[in-house]
Amino acid sequence: MSELVYRNKESTKIDSGLNTKNRSARAFRSKKEEKRYWFLLITFIALGLLASYGLLVYNNPVPVSSPSFIPVVKRRMVAIISMVIAAICQSLSTVAFQSITGNRVITPSLLGFEALYSTIQTSTMFFFGVSAFISFSGVGSFLFQVIAMVLMCLILYGWLLSGKYGDLQLMLLVGVIIGTGLRSLSTFMRRLLAPSEFDILQARLFGSVNNADPAYFPIAIPIVIITAIILISFSKKLNVLSLGKHVSTALGVKHQIGVILGLVLVSILMSISTALVGPLTFYGFLVATLTYQVASTYDHRYIFPMSLAIGFLIITTSYFFMYHVFNAQGVVSIIIEMFGGITLLIVLLRKGTL
Repeated sequence: MSELVYRNKESTKIDSGLNTKNRSARAFRSKKEEKRYWFLLITFIALGLLASYGLLVYNNPVPVSSPSFIPVVKRRMVAIISMVIAAICQSLSTVAFQSITGNRVITPSLLGFEALYSTIQTSTMFFFGVSAFISFSGVGSFLFQVIAMVLMCLILYGWLLSGKYGDLQLMLLVGVIIGTGLRSLSTFMRRLLAPSEFDILQARLFGSVNNADPAYFPIAIPIVIITAIILISFSKKLNVLSLGKHVSTALGVKHQIGVILGLVLVSILMSISTALVGPLTFYGFLVATLTYQVASTYDHRYIFPMSLAIGFLIITTSYFFMYHVFNAQGVVSIIIEMFGGITLLIVLLRKGTL
């Protein structure tokens, strides 16, 4: 009898210890990690703002007292706004996409955004010539590209995610196949172009903030802000969706509806970014991977702000150093993509599997 009472007391101590010490609903495991998170977040934001300030005023050929100083700063401000839009779109969409799919190696590029953008640009040059390609700009072409990308993804979601046998992995596989086919088609058309036409086309196919037209901002900025707010307010459901289909369904979340809504928001952000600045395949992956290493939490309410800060810091410092230190203006996106690709290889080699 005494032994039974002793065991009951011990089990009570263990249960109370689990309930009070080891179990917590906090986003961080300790106060130290939370303080570290806020310190790093503020530091990254400050460094990003410092780099953007340097892009605005550093090495300005016009003195501050000159009346031409402000127009030069305004022209540079277009690039800064493009960087902010690209950072918001790429960071939020990549983090959300990886949480929905439950895989931190893949990126939204698997859905074929860059491939469709490349095919649209190449087809315009191939079928209509240089004059039509150069005139294929402005708000109309921007909206056409965004709508085409979003429609492609909506058709993909409606076909492969709806119904009884909806499968997320099948959708990703079909997205890869479609992207590969579009890339092969655009590559074939580029091989048939004249060298001068190929050079003009290739300049637009490289992702760069210099591709952005300020006429796009009145359309792009409101869409990005509204979509980002909706996606951030979707953070708690993303926390549950990242646990998988069976767990999220058991917790009362409609998994299929949540996945489709999240992917629609991702497709809008990725379409805006691609149509505005061009393809940035590994930029979002680089931002998301660094965010997971730094944030020390699985709560998207904290992951999203950190990813925004890191994304803005990476793109602003890259452009600042390549423009004003190494004088290599045309290779900024190539450098970002190179580091993103190296990061992907490191992650794959460390995990050993997808």
